[in-house]
Amino acid sequence: MLTWANAQSDEAYDKIENQKVAYVTKHLNLTPSEAQRFFPLYNQYNKSMRSVKSAKSNMLSNQSDRRNNDMIEFDAKEVDLKKLYRSKFAEVIGSARASEFFMVEQEFKDMLYRELQSRKNR
Repeated sequence: MLTWANAQSDEAYDKIENQKVAYVTKHLNLTPSEAQRFFPLYNQYNKSMRSVKSAKSNMLSNQSDRRNNDMIEFDAKEVDLKKLYRSKFAEVIGSARASEFFMVEQEFKDMLYRELQSRKNR
């Protein structure tokens, strides 16, 4: 049963990621060539960011870790990752669109959240 639940979760995650790729591609007006070079970097960024967020979540759920860790350190790691990848993205899509990526990413998350809330309220 756990394997089935994980498979369902992985499928849902993959579906959302595919929608996100399409959304980012459209809103940043990525050419096929740019997309081919951008998304491997995005995947690295996403993996690194998930790792930081997971560590932050684990810290929040462990009482002794909560006393020994500083939330601001996790926030700083997230900002540092964004700065690092903004410069990497800029090499592929230029500075303006590299900065815009983070706004587009947040818009997608907001849209997804609204959609989930809408489904809940039906």
